[in-house]
Amino acid sequence: MSGSSIRSFEYLESLPGTVFNRLYKQPSTALAIFRRMLPQLAKSFVMAMLYMSRPFPVADLDTWVRPGSRREQDTAIDLLERLQILKRTAEPNKPRSYVLTNPFAASLRQALTGGGNHKSFGVPSNTHVEDHVTIPQLDEFARMQWEGVLSYMVGSTGIGMNNEGANLSPSVKHLLNYGRLVEVRGRSVDITQDGFAFVLQEVNAQVWTILVLYLENAEELGMDRVDVLSFLFMLGSLELGQGYSKANLTETQLQMLLDLGDFGIIYQNTPDSDSYYPTRLATTLTSDAGALRSASAGFDTALRSSSDDKGFVVIETNYRIYAYTSSPLQIAILSLFTRLSTRYPNMVSGKMTRESVRRAISMGITGDQIIDFLYTHAHVQMRKNPTVLPPTVVDQIRLWQIEGERMKSTVGFLFKDFLSAAEYEGPCQYASDIGVLKWKNDAKRMFFVTRHEHVATYLKSQKEKRREGG
Repeated sequence: MSGSSIRSFEYLESLPGTVFNRLYKQPSTALAIFRRMLPQLAKSFVMAMLYMSRPFPVADLDTWVRPGSRREQDTAIDLLERLQILKRTAEPNKPRSYVLTNPFAASLRQALTGGGNHKSFGVPSNTHVEDHVTIPQLDEFARMQWEGVLSYMVGSTGIGMNNEGANLSPSVKHLLNYGRLVEVRGRSVDITQDGFAFVLQEVNAQVWTILVLYLENAEELGMDRVDVLSFLFMLGSLELGQGYSKANLTETQLQMLLDLGDFGIIYQNTPDSDSYYPTRLATTLTSDAGALRSASAGFDTALRSSSDDKGFVVIETNYRIYAYTSSPLQIAILSLFTRLSTRYPNMVSGKMTRESVRRAISMGITGDQIIDFLYTHAHVQMRKNPTVLPPTVVDQIRLWQIEGERMKSTVGFLFKDFLSAAEYEGPCQYASDIGVLKWKNDAKRMFFVTRHEHVATYLKSQKEKRREGG
């Protein structure tokens, strides 16, 4: 699963079964979840069973997977069950089997083969030539709106950039505050730790983060979340540069056009237009085609389908920084943890000091986030060094952070009271393999995880296997 899918998957996982049943009636939704949310092994299972007329025995499925890949198999099956794509059947005098759920299977078949009048992939509009919007115009609109959002987050801190040009609607500012990406104190706006992590994400992941916040806030706005989800998944299947009719949209989806336009995801000539255009931010929602690593300079790169996002930061062992960029957004990000002193048309320079780094940490930005930013954007000359960043600088940033903190808490779940070492080692290793293990004590047979659903499902499946074997 793509990194930018994690938060959207967690939101989907929390939905009740009745919502999934309504969602999967739309072929565009079934196809988007299949493409975006499922790892390759899970996709293989789905395609294998998609045209089967009978349930698929568990024993037969086990023969498809190499003995050394059982954990990947369990993870794939667990994911399909939690998304309510796959279910187990247990009929009398018949072996345990798997079957794809409906309407997911029917909708996916329809999406792959075509046909029907469901209109879930949008209805192209007959736009007059004079009203047609070109792809460069859509890219420029998306870039301007999205960088306006990021500039508001990093440029409204009052420590290095005034936020000229960003004209955000109250609903956008409310959503950023609701998601704790910024913190509003009177008239001042400060970026938070989550906000800085957001800025460092690829653009596709940033868009999904905003959309999940929008989904979580939808019910407060009186919106039907199934309509919201269906429309978002549909956007990922639309064609860039093609106009689409509003005629078949619900009231909720018509309101979404206005809200998503504030983020540069949708373009309309006027709010009263009969058609709308998805921008590149929308058409790459269910693929990684337009994914970006950086938040600003990389935006131009991705919108032009190029992948060489060169670094621009040079840092010396005396903590002096030289950044070869003219991007106001990148300069604003640097100013969060650097005392900038000189600015030229294509370069800024400054110095990281204890005060500047501690100021960033007081906003919730971590030392590791600062190091990650510097590493990601290190100049090509810096990358010729074995460690890229000077070790003295990396160590000092971490020491400045340690000055103000002695303990870090992690929310999670403790597993204990295992009867034998064999019973303990299996789930502990599984938790480590899927990346949720935070701590373990082999002597006491205890381990701590950040998410318990995967481990609980693993324990349940192991218990069923022991019962069948016994």
